[in-house]
Amino acid sequence: MQNGKIGVTTENIFPIIKKFLYSDHEIFLRELVSNAVDATQKLKTYSSIGEFKGELGDISVEVALDKEKKTLTISDHGIGMTADEVEKYINQIAFSGAEEFMEKYQNQSIIGHFGLGFYSSFMVSDKVELRTKSFRDGAKTMLWSCDGTPEYTLVECEEQRETRGTDIILYLSEESVEFADETRIGDMLKKYCRFLPVPIKFGKQTEWKDGKDVETGEDNVINSVAPLWTRTPSTVKEGEYNDFYSTLYPMSEEPLFHIHLNIDYPFNLTGILYFPKINNNFEVQKNKIQLYSNQVYVTDSVEGIVPEFLTLLHGVIDSPDIPLNVSRSYLQSDSNVKKISGYITRKVADRLQELFNSMRGEYESKWDDLKVFIQYGTVTDEKFAEKANNFMLLKNTEGKYFTLEEYNTLVKENQTDNKKSLIYLYTTDVDGQYRFIEAAKRKGYDVLVMNGQLDNHYINWFESKNQEIHFVRVDSDVVDKLIQKDSNNTISLSSSQQEILSPVFEAQLASDSKSQYNIKFEAMDSTDAPVVITQQENMRRMKEMAAMGNGGMYQFYGQMPDSFNVSVNGNHPLVIEIFGDVEKAYGEDLKGDNSNIESAIKKQSSLNEVLSGKKEEEITTEEKDMRTELEQNVEKLKGVKSSKLKELGSDNKLVKQLVDLALLSNGMLKGEQLDSFIRRSVELIKK
Repeated sequence: MQNGKIGVTTENIFPIIKKFLYSDHEIFLRELVSNAVDATQKLKTYSSIGEFKGELGDISVEVALDKEKKTLTISDHGIGMTADEVEKYINQIAFSGAEEFMEKYQNQSIIGHFGLGFYSSFMVSDKVELRTKSFRDGAKTMLWSCDGTPEYTLVECEEQRETRGTDIILYLSEESVEFADETRIGDMLKKYCRFLPVPIKFGKQTEWKDGKDVETGEDNVINSVAPLWTRTPSTVKEGEYNDFYSTLYPMSEEPLFHIHLNIDYPFNLTGILYFPKINNNFEVQKNKIQLYSNQVYVTDSVEGIVPEFLTLLHGVIDSPDIPLNVSRSYLQSDSNVKKISGYITRKVADRLQELFNSMRGEYESKWDDLKVFIQYGTVTDEKFAEKANNFMLLKNTEGKYFTLEEYNTLVKENQTDNKKSLIYLYTTDVDGQYRFIEAAKRKGYDVLVMNGQLDNHYINWFESKNQEIHFVRVDSDVVDKLIQKDSNNTISLSSSQQEILSPVFEAQLASDSKSQYNIKFEAMDSTDAPVVITQQENMRRMKEMAAMGNGGMYQFYGQMPDSFNVSVNGNHPLVIEIFGDVEKAYGEDLKGDNSNIESAIKKQSSLNEVLSGKKEEEITTEEKDMRTELEQNVEKLKGVKSSKLKELGSDNKLVKQLVDLALLSNGMLKGEQLDSFIRRSVELIKK
């Protein structure tokens, strides 16, 4: 019998292990099973080079749970250990048997680090026993035992193992009694060990019989030892990729495309990535890529390894160059990780280009789902953006797809404004903005559909990279001003007539803290709509960015009321008719009010002319008072006139009808206003 102290540098090592070795205590099972697989893989290596001449036999790893005793046992048929090896690899914490083995057999695939990995067992155990027998001839079965203090015992075991290998028996602590549950252990094994290269057994298979699950007697193997990503791409059939996706994500829709990663220089990386169909809130889709190291599950939080935009993808990546236990700061600084990230970006871009070149029809049919990935990558990754320029598509309202170069050629002649800027017209709501779209089409313009989750971000990014191209939404102005060109259009209404009509229309557009309206008269075609309500492009974009949660300058715009331009068609017969009605209703009072205003303005001008030669400090108090009085008088007389015009406007059903039609076409007429509009429309029809 041997007694001794474990080789540690502090008496407090075990409390540290229990609390801080791993942030997630369930990792202990991954570490212990990985060590068991390591021991098995080492035996296969010795066998392949002739150092072990016996039969491999059963090389599976078995996990057994005893609920009554609250013990968990991990057993393997690997190389086992001699007493000296137990002393070297178990009692000297942090000395890794795997590291020494790798120095000797560099080309073999060994998963873990036995030292600290083994001691993760103390995170959940009051006591740990290790029963082991080396594969070497004449080896004895050794029993190592430790109760969570630096004291241990190592004796020759009375219950000799018939075969080589190691049993690790965990006596679970009260704080970790959750791990004495069969379902809990089963779920952990499926999470961490479902693709290990050695069969992992846990319990027996069951079948539903007589209304209950009954054990069949067959071992329950929880893993696939040769998962799809470990195979050469040329040997995998197309249908197998979708089958594997269903294994990873049961009940999910079929993915759009897949990418099989397979590289062994300058780093090792295999895996399969899928483009899933994205629902409205793509944020919840993140953390679906599973990271493995030699088929051992590491994490599904792959930021730092996979570029940010590709965290929307699903699938598996496996690289032995990424250790099992990594911090985020490590990932950000490690050169291999950076190379892997760059490789994945390049591989995804190449695959998308290949799909576009060889299967453009299918690529276009899936574009609406693919777009969010490609736009996300474009606005966040410059290298990807350079490549994406060739397979980025734009879709118009006719359902046709164009590359950026193709679309530029299509619209350049007709949609270049008088400042030589190319204008891309777009809609975010094909049905809601139908009238504006049709008006643009009548001008011979093409209209893009930009109603995706990231279109607003992409438009801003695109304009920053292409100063000569501007996106303009079709409802941001009247059609003649969407693309500014030299125009000979004239307006029938004079400026004084426009001044009279402005309060009339304003009366039907009550501004409040949420919405403000600006009346302006436009020289439009007489067949165009009499009233058009639009929202200025830049202001609307700023408010949309604020609504999406962007801070900084956008937060200021988010607090501002919505500002709308009400464009009155100064050439429309109904507008001219309204002016005639207002002028008639105002009667002789209009002339009198105009005369009074003109007289007051004349007096104001005369005084201003006298004062124009004086500096402000030279003007007397009496002159300042007179100036103020004349200014107030002009404003008062204008106010009287405006009030009368607003009163006439508020009673004018035709004005109300035209304004409501404009609001209705923008989806802005709701509730009581909509009900009143319908009733008024019926009354007008009856007439």
